[in-house]
Amino acid sequence: MTETLFDFGDKLPLEDKLPVAYPERAAWGTGPKLRAWQAEALALYFDKEPRDFMAVATPGAGKTTFALRLAKVLIDSGKINRMIVVAPTDHLKKQWADSAARVGIALDPNYKNSDGRHGSHYMGVVVTYAQVALKPAVHRAKTEDARTLVIMDEVHHAGDALSWGDGIREAFEPATRRLALTGTPFRSDAAPIPFVQYVDEGDGIRRSKADYTYGYGNALADHVVRPVLFMAYSGNMRWRTAGGEEMEANLGEGFTKDVTAHAWRTALDPHGDWIPSVLQAADRRLSEVRRTVKDAGGLVIATDHEDARGYAAQLEAICGEKVTTILSDDPKASQKIDEFSESDARWMVAVRMVSEGVDVPRLCVGVYATSTSTPLFFAQAVGRFVRSRKRGEVASVFLPSVPILMALANEMEVERDHALDREGSKDEDGLDDSLLEAANKEEKASDELARNKFEALNSQASFDRVLFDGGEFGTGADIGSEEELGFLGIPGLLDTEQVSELLRKQQNRQISKGATKPEPVSDHRRMMELRTKLSKNVSAWAARTGTPHGQIHNKLRSICGGPAVPQATADQLQARIDKLQDWFVGRK
Repeated sequence: MTETLFDFGDKLPLEDKLPVAYPERAAWGTGPKLRAWQAEALALYFDKEPRDFMAVATPGAGKTTFALRLAKVLIDSGKINRMIVVAPTDHLKKQWADSAARVGIALDPNYKNSDGRHGSHYMGVVVTYAQVALKPAVHRAKTEDARTLVIMDEVHHAGDALSWGDGIREAFEPATRRLALTGTPFRSDAAPIPFVQYVDEGDGIRRSKADYTYGYGNALADHVVRPVLFMAYSGNMRWRTAGGEEMEANLGEGFTKDVTAHAWRTALDPHGDWIPSVLQAADRRLSEVRRTVKDAGGLVIATDHEDARGYAAQLEAICGEKVTTILSDDPKASQKIDEFSESDARWMVAVRMVSEGVDVPRLCVGVYATSTSTPLFFAQAVGRFVRSRKRGEVASVFLPSVPILMALANEMEVERDHALDREGSKDEDGLDDSLLEAANKEEKASDELARNKFEALNSQASFDRVLFDGGEFGTGADIGSEEELGFLGIPGLLDTEQVSELLRKQQNRQISKGATKPEPVSDHRRMMELRTKLSKNVSAWAARTGTPHGQIHNKLRSICGGPAVPQATADQLQARIDKLQDWFVGRK
């Protein structure tokens, strides 16, 4: 009798499609029970056994388990006798080796290019993309010397335009089998990724084609990943520009990219009031989650080392416990991550290096305290919190209420492909696939340059709204108010429908107490018309009086009030236009 492990409707039972080595010789007891998508992907692979196969699965879905089970079958059937795993970071090398050992595959994560051969007691090695790029010939010789399976983890890092991609192609072209894995199959540029298939679907643009895809939406429906509560916080920001002008804006309401960026950085300044308020709210949320998820932990993702240290100090004052701080130049960083993963400590603060691939399943609460806003980085960062251990767990991610992050949070279920043949080298949303490499180094020049462009003066936080399951809840509230605490107090172990119902009830309570839903966003066309009209009138007055434009703007601000033009409201702009008209007709 043929055993059907999973019911795929009219699809053949797995044993009818797979070689004899699968599943009897696949050591089923050496790993966790396969999820349906993993079994289906394996069946698809062994139906044809291609030389190249790319599996796209959302972060937290179990790509490593799938890959190692596939490798185990190929090893047991004698089709490969060497295995090389390529990972983005040193920490991930150790994670791969540990996971492989649990299914009976010995891999050396400490292999160096200068070692030549690896020990005979290992099936193969785990290396980084950077390591391969330094000495591709070494890895090519190792690949050619045996029937080699190469697993490329987070293969989107291996673009041909980068040295990583060139090295990967040279080193692993002779491999017997190649398996590419990624949770985010898109890049910032149009450089093809080695060993990935691209297809033109008729619009003149070639897009990456995965052999198997398991997106966040599917994983969420299958309860493989947690749903995410995005807790958005706004507030008033003040800063001084390089020219000495003081600026003021509500976070997320700037009319230019520069204003939005500077308001955002002001919010993240560890010396202001915004970030401590949000960290305190996140700690309250973590306490609520730990009522039902006893070992739940939190992670703050910082932009650089200075901010990370500042956030850690603030958190220790808030929660009264030691906070694990992960800095990219710390030789013990990997050890600290492992120790935090195995403990029940509350908080870890890390620079961006922890955003990708690091597996700490107990992370339930996150604070997105970085100014990085690419879809790739955002997806990988949120992926640290979505790995589900049991049904009903809910992740909570706190973030600044800025348009790009709000849009990314609302598009969590959107699946992307890597597109070639685009005009230009970057999308408008600023996709940037080099962040992980930069995050493993001390970020000096770029951050110092950005900081020198302005000086953060003051920041105040306010609760904005909650984004969940495609909906938005909340009408804004003060920090520490009953309204904010009502949202922070949502239990951490609920079904998606129960969370949505509680969010709706909390919003209705706000409205019943007199709160109103946010006003519609200002008409950007009307704002542009007012700015253009004001600019023309200022130019005309400057031509008449010989007064510099800047002095005219400053005088109008002193008389009419309000911030600089980019942050001014429609009423404030109109007031300045009216005042100029008074000057033209001789009224003071």
